[in-house]
Amino acid sequence: MAAVMRGLEAEAYDRKYSDKELVQRIWNYFSAYRRKVYTVIATTFILSLMGSATPIFIAQGVNLLEEQQTDSTTTVVILVGVVFAIGIATWGVNWIRRLRAVEVIASSVLEMRKKAFRAAVEQDLSFYDEYNTGRVVSRITSDTEEFGQVVTLSLDVINQVAVSLILIGVLFSIEWRLTILLLTIAPLVVLAALGFRRLARNVTRQSSRALGEVNKSIQEAVTGISVAKNFRQERSIYEDFMDVNRQAYGLNIRRGFVLANIFPVLNTLSGFATAGLLYFGGRAAVLGDQTTFFTAITVASWYLFIATVDRFWFPVINASSFWSQFQQGLSAAERVFALIDSEPGVKQTGSEAVSQLNGEIAFKNVEFRYSEQELVLPNFSLTIQPGESVALVGHTGAGKSSIIKLVSRFYEYQRGEILIDGRNLRDLDLSSYRERLGIVSQVPFLFDGTVAENIRYGRPDATDAEILEMAQRIGEGEWLETLPEGLESVVGERGSRLSMGQRQLVALMRVLIARPQIFILDEATASVDPFTESQIQQALDLIMQQTTAIIIAHRLSTVRNCDRIIVLSKGEIIEQGSHDELIAQDGDYADLYQTYFRHQSLSYIDEKGWDREATAAD
Repeated sequence: MAAVMRGLEAEAYDRKYSDKELVQRIWNYFSAYRRKVYTVIATTFILSLMGSATPIFIAQGVNLLEEQQTDSTTTVVILVGVVFAIGIATWGVNWIRRLRAVEVIASSVLEMRKKAFRAAVEQDLSFYDEYNTGRVVSRITSDTEEFGQVVTLSLDVINQVAVSLILIGVLFSIEWRLTILLLTIAPLVVLAALGFRRLARNVTRQSSRALGEVNKSIQEAVTGISVAKNFRQERSIYEDFMDVNRQAYGLNIRRGFVLANIFPVLNTLSGFATAGLLYFGGRAAVLGDQTTFFTAITVASWYLFIATVDRFWFPVINASSFWSQFQQGLSAAERVFALIDSEPGVKQTGSEAVSQLNGEIAFKNVEFRYSEQELVLPNFSLTIQPGESVALVGHTGAGKSSIIKLVSRFYEYQRGEILIDGRNLRDLDLSSYRERLGIVSQVPFLFDGTVAENIRYGRPDATDAEILEMAQRIGEGEWLETLPEGLESVVGERGSRLSMGQRQLVALMRVLIARPQIFILDEATASVDPFTESQIQQALDLIMQQTTAIIIAHRLSTVRNCDRIIVLSKGEIIEQGSHDELIAQDGDYADLYQTYFRHQSLSYIDEKGWDREATAAD
């Protein structure tokens, strides 16, 4: 059992809604399409009337034929004509109903999916550090689709309820005593259907989560396929997928079993009820049985009653079982609403517009932790002057990435202040603030498209001429010659057709074209050839000439060109200064230099035993 339930726990942002809350919110999606909804309801009732009219006309025709002593051909022709006309009218009205229903459903799913996607996009990066993106995708795609299918079921149930009400009236007009007996039995069927409700909700909720696990497994396998092939682990990821797939299969079987048993149980109960009515009604019709409760009825009336009872049970069973089947949609809607309602980790206290930044950044006694057990910055203070370039160096876990994530306002800090040009970062409008930032991550992400399209992503209104002019400022455009079609070269998914160095250049160009006031770079550690490295450095120099820059530096050339180097250890500043100043101190930075940087340049051993970069004078 533990294996079957693996990975099906609720996410931390999941919440449980009552059926009333869910139905109310679902109805809110229909409110914008009231006219179409009312058209669907009206045509549904018309279809119900037409459906009820057919057995009435047949029964009346049978009575008329029984009474006629002469040729009844005319009566038969009229009866057939009326039934045919009702059939044609039913088809036309049903076409209108389904057309409007499809429009309402598609519009509702579109709106729900739009809100779910907006909620996912507006979440902070901390959200995606904690929750798997495959499961989030499942909520936006599969669960919203499931919701649409249940809306279709809901509209059909409206039809069933309308038919039931009309048929009750018909049954009363035929034989009110038998109808009362029927209505006494019907609640038992309804109660039996409601008994499936809780069980259906549980299995459908688990099934939805299992589908999320399948999507997660597929996403991880496809995203990491190159690693799997490098280590010849194709069979392993296939077996992992099959484990998840079998888990989903088992839960789908359970869900199918529960839902499939609703109708047989209800049909059995309704069958007993129909058998009783058939017996008592038959005696009254065939034998002329007149008891204290039943009076004799005609054979035609008895036929009409039994035929109508048979038609009556179908919508009653559908309507009764609806709430159990509806749990499938409610469970899907619950997961989507949980995503939409999830609270962002970053909470702003104001929304001051940011039109221009000087670029001063100040950390004042900032405490930051990813969790209660993971303290990263215990009491961090740092001031970066406008236009200053600062390199952050230190061993893994020193807090470098956390600092740039906090400046980007992707994470929430627990104590202290971060000031931008003297204004509290929490008081700024995040959208306009981030427009003034230029951020390049350690592994530059490129969208499938051309190089020019990826550069234009930084400023959508940039012209082709501006992009070309900017590109030619880097090494006089020589890097474009390494691309098969220059700026129109297709980069492939995630930039797979470009080398790491080329991806970095495109990512830097994307920032350069945006002209940010604060530049943040988590420099990649991948080795690049000297030609590409020199061009990357040219791009960095162009950016840093006009911005405040915070760089997690891994290249010696980048470190040396920064105004100040901050050496971090366990979230605290242990050294700071220029490259030469820190080397002269012979402290932690000097150790880092010896360990990480010295192999990146031609060097020699000085009289103190340190590696020194060779200069032209040497």
